[in-house]
Amino acid sequence: MVTCVHDIDQAKLLLGNLSRRISRDSQKTAMATVEKILNQVREDGDKALISLTEQLDGFCPSPLQISSDDLKEAWEQTPKELQCALTLAKERIEDFHQRQKPKDLLYMGNHGETLGRKWNPIEKAGIYVPGGRASYPSTVLMNAIPAKVAGVKNITMVSPANKNGKINSTVLAAAHLTGINQIFRIGGAQAIAALAFGTEEVQKVDVITGPGNLYVTLAKKAVYGEVGIDSLAGPSEVLVIADHTATAKQVAADMLAQAEHDPLAASVLITTQKKLEHEVIKEFQAQLEHHPRRKICEASLEKWGLIVTCENLDDCIQLSNLFAPEHLELLVEHPEEISEKIDNAGAIFLGPWSPEAAGDYLAGPNHTLPTCGSARFCSALSVETFMKNTSLIKFNEMALNKTGEAIVHLAKSEGLHSHAESVNMRIKK
Repeated sequence: MVTCVHDIDQAKLLLGNLSRRISRDSQKTAMATVEKILNQVREDGDKALISLTEQLDGFCPSPLQISSDDLKEAWEQTPKELQCALTLAKERIEDFHQRQKPKDLLYMGNHGETLGRKWNPIEKAGIYVPGGRASYPSTVLMNAIPAKVAGVKNITMVSPANKNGKINSTVLAAAHLTGINQIFRIGGAQAIAALAFGTEEVQKVDVITGPGNLYVTLAKKAVYGEVGIDSLAGPSEVLVIADHTATAKQVAADMLAQAEHDPLAASVLITTQKKLEHEVIKEFQAQLEHHPRRKICEASLEKWGLIVTCENLDDCIQLSNLFAPEHLELLVEHPEEISEKIDNAGAIFLGPWSPEAAGDYLAGPNHTLPTCGSARFCSALSVETFMKNTSLIKFNEMALNKTGEAIVHLAKSEGLHSHAESVNMRIKK
């Protein structure tokens, strides 16, 4: 059901394989399809969106846009308990992201010049909300709220509908709650193309965020430069570091919580306790007995599940930093101490009362996180994803006179005559 290893070098090799869960060949094949779709939407606009949706999703998206009445109705028909849960999540996510909003910078330099940086929101954001194996109202909240906090005025959401042309009602309820401007029932690479290039109905945006399947991810990669993107999200993953304080029941549940996402999801346990290996496998069997997503979990664990037994926590930390997991759970006696030694992780969950599911839904920090080792150089989606900064530079006469000679020398060293002359003509000789 899951691979077990006790050799750290073998573990490094296997973790490397987990980071490359989608082969280059499959990406190359998918990219050829994506390029055709992008070109089709760029050339034919809404006509292409309708045709591709009929062909790929099995329904005619007419009209393309979800009406405001449908949104309101989705909210009103949402059970009261779920309304309260969505509202609580919105409040907590909003509170956290308000605290991370960047501040403008302005200060006086050493020679009398004024230097600074100002932040402005982008004008238009596009949010992709996946469909497929599950519905994700949490993705609506985690993408729309940072955009709203940033000050984005115009948010367009796209999401694939089912065979009957319906988007999940809770997804629509979450969209109503966050006040998204427009929602279109389109998905896949064609939805990304519509956001990136614009069509008759779908306006071109400045930044596209939100996770999706391989075709969505490759489409985002292809349109980057035409628009901004948040990241290139791969299959989801969790890594659990566990010592003698961890219980097999919790570890197994948390690994299954990742495995149930997708057959490509990776669930990894790195522990100092050999007995935990056997106990967790038994728990998998027990918890999967009547699991509604059993086949998905089993496929994920069989191909991408891994349990590594190490001699000490330092080895566990080394392997974790190598893998750079999207989600890292520290089920250890002193999680704060271990977290200080973690260099690469999308989000860290400290202690037995912080299951990854809390972060997925309402802890506050964003759940759109770097995957497949990209936590080495990427961060979570944030308010800054929907903002850009502009440098402010104001030299007065004294400042340019004091620094001008150095500027001239630097310009001449690069062979840029007019750069040097533009300063020379201003400064006192």
